[in-house]
Amino acid sequence: MPLDEPVTRECLHSRSIICNGYLRSDGLWDIEARLVDTKTYDFSNQDRGGHIKAGEALHDLSLRVTLDSNMVIQHAESVSDETPYNYCKQAGQNIASLTGLQIAPGWMRKVRQRIGGKHGCTHLTELLKTIATTAFQTMSYERRKNQDKETSPRLLDTCMSYASDSPVIKRDWPDVYSGDKST
Repeated sequence: MPLDEPVTRECLHSRSIICNGYLRSDGLWDIEARLVDTKTYDFSNQDRGGHIKAGEALHDLSLRVTLDSNMVIQHAESVSDETPYNYCKQAGQNIASLTGLQIAPGWMRKVRQRIGGKHGCTHLTELLKTIATTAFQTMSYERRKNQDKETSPRLLDTCMSYASDSPVIKRDWPDVYSGDKST
């Protein structure tokens, strides 16, 4: 179902984020993300020859995280093909410091401690949240394949569908359903 028809408007900025998850032949998992920012107008930029043309990437950033089956980072790398400032390209060097972290509760707090603020790039940090979600979605394939239906969903009370009183929980996990049981 589409959004309501908007009023007449002009697009000025576009951000594209693509994130893919892969099962590797060695049993590890690669999660790759790419962020591209473009504008629909030319604008001045001292570090990129004086200007950036309409449609030319302001940011073109790629990030790969390799995980084991426990969602522990085995390797992390990034490439900044286009950035607004030459100095930005150095921010990706700190991505390797994520090796050893586990995607689990507190993940983004630990990421910000290692590569946040003046130690990294805001946009690469943002991509790591998307990478975590994509990792979970990618690796759920293997978890579902290798285990029987769980007695309680891992995502209980994390969204409307997984709320302990939702119709989904009532149907799929009646033992943990907390809503009205009379219907």
